[in-house]
Order: sequence, then structure tokens, then C-alpha cells
Amino acid sequence: MTERLTRERDLDACRAITARASKSFYLSSWLLPADVRRDAWTLYAFCRVADDAVDLADPSDGLVSPKMASEDAAAVRLCGLRGRLDAVYRDRPSEQPVDRAFARLVARTGLPRVLPDALLDGMEEDLGQREVQDEAELERYAVRVAGAVGLMMTHLMGVRDRVVLARALDLGVAMQLTNIARDVGEDAARGRVYLPATWLRDEGLRPQDVLAARRATPELRRVVARTLDEADVLYRRADTGVPGLPGACRFAIASARRIYSAIGDELRRTHYESVSKRVHVSRRRKVLLLGRALAASHQRLPLALDPPLAAGLPLIDALVGAKAS
Repeated sequence: MTERLTRERDLDACRAITARASKSFYLSSWLLPADVRRDAWTLYAFCRVADDAVDLADPSDGLVSPKMASEDAAAVRLCGLRGRLDAVYRDRPSEQPVDRAFARLVARTGLPRVLPDALLDGMEEDLGQREVQDEAELERYAVRVAGAVGLMMTHLMGVRDRVVLARALDLGVAMQLTNIARDVGEDAARGRVYLPATWLRDEGLRPQDVLAARRATPELRRVVARTLDEADVLYRRADTGVPGLPGACRFAIASARRIYSAIGDELRRTHYESVSKRVHVSRRRKVLLLGRALAASHQRLPLALDPPLAAGLPLIDALVGAKAS
């Protein structure tokens, strides 16, 4: 098989994983320039592999063994991913298509290792039962599993401005908070409570109450609403960073932001019921949101100068010092 054909097949495998795992991200990716779009599929595929290693979300792509269903097995798989990442950064990737494609991306763009390492650190926190104690722990976790992804995407666009990177970090964390608000019931079924225990206590609740819930109580709904309110603050800050991106990338990022934050709108329509159901944004609404995103991508908002989320500072420092691709 020629090198060119291998590259094309590896990329097609990454595209297929992206299309299957996230319809919203896949839709927005088509609005990116072709080179950034290909890198985005590769990055997403790597992130999906890491997530599947912990959650066994989809073993059908051959990257996760359906026979390995225990928490110990998940830890073994995650350890194996770290070894595969070592090989990627030595430019000696395994024969997995995602690994080969990711190694090419790393070699070409100079992506600092600290970012995918942060992602795997966050995934490791998800092994077994999980309770988040306070807002600082929530921020640290969200920075690792989602903020790092936002920063990696921005790196692929060639951005090195510290303030713009801080706003990209905001967007990734906002999306993760949206996930947490939407998936309270699904996470509880895995023994995980990401709503901070301090916020729960403010409503007279304990993490055990979330694990035992069959429907959202008024108290739990208020905690979900609080999570979405925190996300909205970060979404608004992130909006001001979009003009700092390359012009050809702004529409895609603005659309991804609006499609994802619309999940919060759907939750509000259900009065924050995220225990017994999982809300979705309809295809029709996504198309409508693209129109709003197009308008937003042409806005020139004053760049918010808020300092970066503290947990993300080392990641931003690494990217600022990285060589431009």
C-alpha cells in the first residue's frame, strides 16, 4: 500500500469515527478549511478513543475490546493509551489508523504533549465512581477533558495569542458544563456525580441523592440550572475570542458554540429534567442556528480580558511557546 493511500485510509477512519460519535461536531467541521477540518477529525478521533477506553462507549470500531468490561480493564486500556501516545510522540505510532494520523498531526503542528496528557489525566479521573467536591475541582476536571480539546483545536488553527487561547479554554469548559448538566442521569448510572458537592449542599442534597434519583427534584433542578448559568458566562466570554481566530475558521467555531449551547436551551424547556431523559437539539434547529452563527462570526466584539481559568494556565503557556505550524 502506498504512503498516500495509507494516509487517506487513516484519515477516512478518523472521519468515520467523528461522524458516528458526534453529529454536531461533524456538521460544524465541514465549515472549516479543508486542512483544519482533516486535523479536527484526527484530533476528535483520538479524543474519542480515550473516552471509549474509560466508558466502553462504542467497541465496534475495534479500538476497544468488548470483552474488557471491568474498571480494572478500563485502567489497563488507559495505560495502553499512554503507551500509544508515547509512541506517537516518538514518531513510531502503532498500526492503529488513529495513531498514525495523530502522529502525523503532532509532527506537522508541533502540538505540545502536555495537552493530550491533560486529556488522559482527566479520563483517568473517570475510572470507577466519581464525586466532584467543589467548584475548583469541577474547573480542573473540565479543563482537562474539554478545555484541553478547545486549546488543541485553536492550536491547529495557528493561534498563539494568550488572550484568544484563554477564550478557547472558556469555550471548551462551557461545553463540558453543558454536558454535565445534560447527563446527570447517565453519569449517575455509572456512579459519577459531577455536580459539585458544595452546590448540592446549598440545596440540601448529597451526592448519594443524585445517584439514587429517578427524576429531578426541584432542588436538583436548581443545581442543574446553576451549572448552565456558569456555562453561559463562559460562552459569552468565548464569543469575544472568535474574531481572534483565522477568518475562515470563525463560522465553524461560532456554529459549534451555538449548537452546543442550544442543549442548555432544551434543558430549560424541560425544566432541567436531566435525570430521566437526555435532551437533543433537532436537525431543523441546528440548521436555524447556523444562520445565527454566520451573523455572529462577522461580529467584532471587544475581546474579554478576563484572566484564563487557573487550571488551564500551564496548557496555555505550553501553546504560547510552541512553534507555529
